Amino acid sequence: MIADRSGVPPMTSGSPDHQARPPSAVRAVHGLLGRGRDLVAGLGAAAVGSGVASARRVTGAAEDRPGAGSGPGGDDVRALGVGTHSRWAELDGPVHYLDFGGPAGGPAVVCVHGLAGSAVNWSAIAPLLAGTCRLLAVDLPGHGLTRSQGRGTGVPAMHALLHRFIEAVPAGPVILAGNSMGGMISLLEAGAAPAAVAGVVLIDPVLPLVPAIPDHVVTPMLAAYAAPVLGPLLMRHRRRLSPEDLVDSILSLCCVDTSRVPAGVLAQHVTVARQALSLPRTEQEISASARSMISIFTGDLASRAYRRAIGSLTCPVLLLHGRRDRLVPIAVARAAARAHPAWTMIEMPGVGHVPQLEAPDDTASAIIGWLGTAGQTATQPASPASPGRPA
Repeated sequence: MIADRSGVPPMTSGSPDHQARPPSAVRAVHGLLGRGRDLVAGLGAAAVGSGVASARRVTGAAEDRPGAGSGPGGDDVRALGVGTHSRWAELDGPVHYLDFGGPAGGPAVVCVHGLAGSAVNWSAIAPLLAGTCRLLAVDLPGHGLTRSQGRGTGVPAMHALLHRFIEAVPAGPVILAGNSMGGMISLLEAGAAPAAVAGVVLIDPVLPLVPAIPDHVVTPMLAAYAAPVLGPLLMRHRRRLSPEDLVDSILSLCCVDTSRVPAGVLAQHVTVARQALSLPRTEQEISASARSMISIFTGDLASRAYRRAIGSLTCPVLLLHGRRDRLVPIAVARAAARAHPAWTMIEMPGVGHVPQLEAPDDTASAIIGWLGTAGQTATQPASPASPGRPA
């Protein structure tokens, strides 16, 4: 089922949201190499995911608040202004997550960020969902405040840690909400552990490739990111950028209208970017995540395994996708919806790759509406009162 937030038909080649045909590959790659600082910054985050941050230029960090959770990086958590939500779990090393609260009897929703993102990617939408759901957002290994510490940062390692997190923290079936790479990991978990996942909310997820017109900036950026020499070189150059420059460069790739992202949430993302730039091995860990993700949706064997996992799903799925997403074209989401007619798809006109940041009200409304209709069968097993689930 395909719906639309505006009530108008899906995009056609003559609509304003249609992406123009890019220049030749040669000109695109030359444009990448000559673009310099802005594209180097984008490689660190926006190439395939929600980014280290999606933020316009913000000069100050979020207001300090008391009550930061105990564990590594406590001072950094206070600087984010989300200290009252900060928690740590011990899963062969510390794992940071945000607990945004919610009604005691509400369904547990675990939010999974994208490449080089973090739990604060969900800060804009969290207050809008916490009245209905118990909302948790995890920092995957090598991202946010969770260091890899030998656990690996490839997609299989992040998937394994997510599974352990679900078992240890909500301790029962959950609804997964994944953006970009987080959508890929959520689909893998739902396919591998159906008893642990009652439903899936996909927000501009990385899906198996279909023929689509590529973006003339993002496509060569992906190629450079995966290159064994150029990719690490460009990633190292990121350290020369200020957090403000980094997030300012990323924003134009992830969002259509940067002014829609709440200023306080943007400030949190700038703080995360500042932390990431100061930590050792950040570039290597993010690069490993990126190469692993790219191999899954482009490699033959890995892509077939991913498609099989998606095809095995029996739980309800909501697919939300921004029509003007430059990173994962709308054509990819439409192809997935056609292949899986039981899914509910909602297109968001005028929105880019991170609807939960750029259009939090509309995104939350769509999720809550789905939970009361097609996703209703997911709410009962994900709620604490369900049989066999600890209260």
